[in-house]
Amino acid sequence: MSRRTDYYHDPHAPVANSLVPGGSALVVDGAGRILLQRRADSGNWSLPGGTMDIGETLGAAVVRETREETGLIVELTGILGVYTDPGHVIAYEDGEVRQEFVVVFTARAVGGELAVSDESTDVRFVDPDELDALPMHESVRLRIRHHVARRDRPYLG
Repeated sequence: MSRRTDYYHDPHAPVANSLVPGGSALVVDGAGRILLQRRADSGNWSLPGGTMDIGETLGAAVVRETREETGLIVELTGILGVYTDPGHVIAYEDGEVRQEFVVVFTARAVGGELAVSDESTDVRFVDPDELDALPMHESVRLRIRHHVARRDRPYLG
């Protein structure tokens, strides 16, 4: 797994040279805990998700990526928001510098079992009260704040 570096409104960030459609799932269990994975490439806790493959919809990509990364089968239930902040770029070891483009879907688990993948070092449902103590990129914290705020419309930004 190649390493990545996230830059968030950093004047020293490299210039983006790529834009790739991606999505993630905000999965909540019956106790209100949020499904998170600890990313193997950064060490940060994050929502499961990834990028589309040719021939699939973004929703199908999110379901596939969530299963690959966490072991859970999910059903998408809505859209939390569209996150396209040009101030958030991700630099990869191969020279790609990707501008953020993520649609976050709300989802519920309908099958599978929690399991770590080669993309994660830990996977679990986390109580919102525990989030401040976890290493997490600010963009993920923003998404979780939008969920906790119970917005009546998807975030568009």
